[in-house]
Amino acid sequence: MKIGFVGLGKLGLPVALAVESKGHDVVGYDISQNVKNIIEAKKIPYKEIWAQDYLDKSNIKFEQLDKVVSHSEIIFVPIQTPHDPLYEGITRIPDKRVDFDYTYLISGMKKLSAEIEKQGSDKVVIIISTVLPGTIRQQIKPFLGKHTKICYNPFFIAMGTTMKDFLYPEFILFGVDDLKAANKAEKFYRTINNATFFKTTIENAELIKVSYNTFISTKIAFINTIMEMCHKLPNTNVDDVTNALMLGNKRLISGAYLRGGMGDGGGCHPRDNIALSWLARKLNISNDFFDQIMMQREKQTDWLVELIIQNQIKNKKTYILGKSFKPETNIMTGSPSILLDNLLKEKGIEAIKYDPYVDQNKPVFEQGVYFIGTKHEIFEKFKFPHGSVVIDPFRMINQELEHVKVIRIGNNNDI
Repeated sequence: MKIGFVGLGKLGLPVALAVESKGHDVVGYDISQNVKNIIEAKKIPYKEIWAQDYLDKSNIKFEQLDKVVSHSEIIFVPIQTPHDPLYEGITRIPDKRVDFDYTYLISGMKKLSAEIEKQGSDKVVIIISTVLPGTIRQQIKPFLGKHTKICYNPFFIAMGTTMKDFLYPEFILFGVDDLKAANKAEKFYRTINNATFFKTTIENAELIKVSYNTFISTKIAFINTIMEMCHKLPNTNVDDVTNALMLGNKRLISGAYLRGGMGDGGGCHPRDNIALSWLARKLNISNDFFDQIMMQREKQTDWLVELIIQNQIKNKKTYILGKSFKPETNIMTGSPSILLDNLLKEKGIEAIKYDPYVDQNKPVFEQGVYFIGTKHEIFEKFKFPHGSVVIDPFRMINQELEHVKVIRIGNNNDI
């Protein structure tokens, strides 16, 4: 099929490459000149598995919007719907809650629909941006022309593994407004994979997407609470607890996201919880559960700050190893490690931060307190200076280090 993308950022471009890899003719448009430069130079500046290899042999063309419309049978729209930076998850959460910012999506959809109407032929337009329930029907659909056949198809992907997650999904979530358009999309997806194609209303799909993300946050908040308990209870080890819980695969679903460590991060989970907290308050829900998940994340980070303070060495520095929100990537959006740094600053502690996937230059490492903020494998063999204290929330360092005190959070089996 001839496929178009309106938006070729960190989500759109890897998915476009994945679609092209299945034999489709793909073109795309983005308002950013930088994206055009990336495609023409064939150099992806962010870490995304498979993407660079696929781009090296790609024939994707960057076109203007009119060319994308005239070329395409199906047009995917992965335009960003950002949250205010205050709600990213790297600072304390303000008392006020707000919805996502739909300015970019609305502007892009207005331009796209106007061009489709100008050309006068029906086009299947699939929005994949994350939105709260009711957004598409209330804020997008009213200004669409008759030839814009809208669908809603949010992806369950993670930055860094976008292509893999798109090509091999658990299921495909598809919000239907036009049955003919949905059937065409399902035919397209059968060329990508054989995953279950779950059709539902647009509002259901909007809710399922954010529910999926916040379910993960719930698991992380829960197990990190257990980790803190294990850190304070004798003869307990959070990994023994989670290994047992993972065996309950009938009632507890799976062991994914069931490892004690730092809070969740990235461009979806913290912001989706905070947005659903806003929606819960708007709907006057009896209990704002989503706020409690985020406050667990924040309060646990407060506790980690206190742990660092308790173990400070007089006149010595504090180091945070890792800035990215998850292992082996350079994306720092919503990083719990950055939240930790910001809360340390509230206490007057300026930590030295280093991430091998972000920073080109290493700082000088001296005796001090080292906190492993991101579970990069490289930190397992890190050479900590003599006399240092290492705080390890992931329990990565599983052997005794000579002349170094290691605090494995949540592991009290040795008491």
